[in-house]
Amino acid sequence: MEEGTKNKKTIFVGGLVDEINEAILFETFSTFGDVVEVQIPPATTNPTQQQQDNKHRGFAFVTFTSTADAQDAIDNMDLNELRGKVIKVNLAKPQKGPVQGAGNRAVWETEEWLQTHLKPLGQSGGVQGRRQHGSEEPEQGEKADDAMDE
Repeated sequence: MEEGTKNKKTIFVGGLVDEINEAILFETFSTFGDVVEVQIPPATTNPTQQQQDNKHRGFAFVTFTSTADAQDAIDNMDLNELRGKVIKVNLAKPQKGPVQGAGNRAVWETEEWLQTHLKPLGQSGGVQGRRQHGSEEPEQGEKADDAMDE
């Protein structure tokens, strides 16, 4: 196993059908060892919307008491069928948290990033910045216009 994954006890289970719930996953994966927790993230992430029909996002996390049990579950269940659909099972990776307040936006869309990294146009090295510093580069159409005048 890779360094850093030796103590991993939580697995990711992807490709789940809508009918899957915690009880089904607990029953399925408890054959490989003691299951501590089963988490199925809900489909709605907006707390103002009501969740309909207990829909989920199609994946879950199963935590075992031992790393050996988690590895057994991966070895035996990855790319196997569960309730009519092939599932993907591997070690869960820690979630990379977004920049505070950014959500799903790009990092440069946050005010904090812009205030820290934004340069005035003259200092940015753009076309206008080069012209102000004495580098006379012709516009795209200038060379063609000069050739027509001759």
